[in-house]
Amino acid sequence: MPMFLALRELRFAWLRFGLMGAVVGLVSILMVLLSGLSVGLVKDGVSGLQNLPVTSFAFERDVQHDAAFSRSVVDVSAVEAWQRRPDVAEAAPYGNTLVNARSDRNVEIDLALFGVAPGSFLSPKVGEGARLGGDANGVVVSRTALDEGLRVGDTLTVDRVGTRLRVIGATEGQDTFGHVDVAYVPLPVWQRIKAGAGPADAVPERATREITAVAVRARPGETVDLAAGDAAAGTESLPLEESYGASPGYTAETSTLQLIQGFLYAISALVAGAFFAVWAIQRKHEVAVLRAMGASGAWVLRDALVQAFLLLLVAVGIGAGAGVGLGALITGGGVPFALHAPSVTAAAAGLVALGLLGAGAAVARIASIDPATALGGNR
Repeated sequence: MPMFLALRELRFAWLRFGLMGAVVGLVSILMVLLSGLSVGLVKDGVSGLQNLPVTSFAFERDVQHDAAFSRSVVDVSAVEAWQRRPDVAEAAPYGNTLVNARSDRNVEIDLALFGVAPGSFLSPKVGEGARLGGDANGVVVSRTALDEGLRVGDTLTVDRVGTRLRVIGATEGQDTFGHVDVAYVPLPVWQRIKAGAGPADAVPERATREITAVAVRARPGETVDLAAGDAAAGTESLPLEESYGASPGYTAETSTLQLIQGFLYAISALVAGAFFAVWAIQRKHEVAVLRAMGASGAWVLRDALVQAFLLLLVAVGIGAGAGVGLGALITGGGVPFALHAPSVTAAAAGLVALGLLGAGAAVARIASIDPATALGGNR
């Protein structure tokens, strides 16, 4: 019976429900696009870190967490201290710095240099060309750097220091840090560039012992005791996901988009609640008749929620589908946008759930109305 009445009213007042559905659909489109933008910004900001097979980074003690990758300086001896930990499978030196470079074909590009030891677990797999180690000045760049105009075989000249690097390979996918393409370089080359030493300059002794952090990978099935490791190595560790906050702009971008998404969820609940509140008031006498005929308040509430669920499900489904379609057009167009099925599904489910919550809160009062009062028996 509730389903019958709900469907009948949806057919009878199709224009009114259609307008309401259009508003919810537009909110759904915005939610899907924001979800894709959020995933895309995260991927563009920290995919280089996400692709590293590490569980944590050990930075300089007391370093500022939101700028750890740019400010941390750790002595390379800390690597051995971490390697001796019983719960650590591997530990390797890791360097990070941002540079500007120009190729021999006059392609200007910004790069995030990841200094790694060739042959270590940080050495990237390649989808094209060769891996690190065969060429002392060879670098492996992100696949997305090839879209910027680089080619395997190009020679890069780093601004200010004049160091020449040869592109020997490209990774299998996107590797970016702070919205800049990653270039993996041998650790000695990274130390030279970080120290500002030119091709003919001697690298200071202290620079050959400095790294940004120790990359740590836990043994399978175990959790690294970060506090004990830091005490032994004189470092300060951050789990991999917490280290994302040290990427330029990551925290500000993600928190802003999450705030906007939160407002959209609230708007969805308020819009649904307001619509069904007005609709319930207009049906006040009909509800009273149903109550007088023996329908319980729970029955009336269930009827309204079925109606709201059908409307929200259809509107959100159409809106989410349109959002996915628009997102597919945006993807690959230079905008950091990536569709992620779990994120889209979660956004759609959240809109339906909060819309039902708003509708239920609006209808509950009317559903409990006294039939005699609604029909004018108190006059």
